[in-house]
Amino acid sequence: MGPLGVCLIVSAAVCALVWILSVATREYSWVDRLWSVVPVAYAWIFAGAAGFTDARLTVVASLITLWGIRLTFNFARKGGYRAGGEDYRWKVLRSQMPPWRFQLFNVVFITLYQNAILLLITLPMLTMFAHQGTAFGPLDLVATVAFLGCLVGETVADQQQWVFQRQKARTLASGGVPSRGFLTTGLFTVSRHPNFFFEQSQWWVVFFFGCIAAGSLWQWTIIGAVLLTTLFLGSTRFTESISRSKYPDYALYQARTSSLIPWFPKRGAEAETA
Repeated sequence: MGPLGVCLIVSAAVCALVWILSVATREYSWVDRLWSVVPVAYAWIFAGAAGFTDARLTVVASLITLWGIRLTFNFARKGGYRAGGEDYRWKVLRSQMPPWRFQLFNVVFITLYQNAILLLITLPMLTMFAHQGTAFGPLDLVATVAFLGCLVGETVADQQQWVFQRQKARTLASGGVPSRGFLTTGLFTVSRHPNFFFEQSQWWVVFFFGCIAAGSLWQWTIIGAVLLTTLFLGSTRFTESISRSKYPDYALYQARTSSLIPWFPKRGAEAETA
């Protein structure tokens, strides 16, 4: 059995586990808890299938491992692995859906769709596996630096968000009122979701590693990066709708600041009329 077959079996097992746990615990963030782990497993399945002798596969698997370590740490410190650590958005969504509809959503979107994406974003490694004879060259080095740059960017954005939320929690605990309910400084000056931007960019870089191996940009494995970006766009709209309902001044922040791609903020009347 080839590495793709092994990954498909692992994906099916993860889907079954996620669904069973969601039904048993009535928590629906089990995919989130495995999000930083499963792609790492897929990556090393492909690298291992090449006997760990292909430089590109090994480098990309190592980069994905660094991505997984960083994401696991950030998710853990926010309490994602504790009981009751469910994504707050699922609670909001459950309040807007009848139970049967949410359970259908759980099967189709939370369990199947998200796990499919986790497999698809790693499938450029299938392209690399099929082109193991292509030497690791200058373009690979550029892609490696780009991935690491995005990893640093996401780490900085998450740290800035962590510090802000901790300070906000301390202010509320002491009976005070935070000056603002959401972060607008640091990287969040140039993007409302810099961590989302860098997260997606890393997987676009993985796709380009596959293109480098094949010597062509025309690779069907682009579907993983495209679907991940689509998922984040939908998630961002939902998250921001919640933020607007909680914070009236969030609309001005939206008008002033780029949603995803870091860019210069709008000023004055330009922002007010945007």
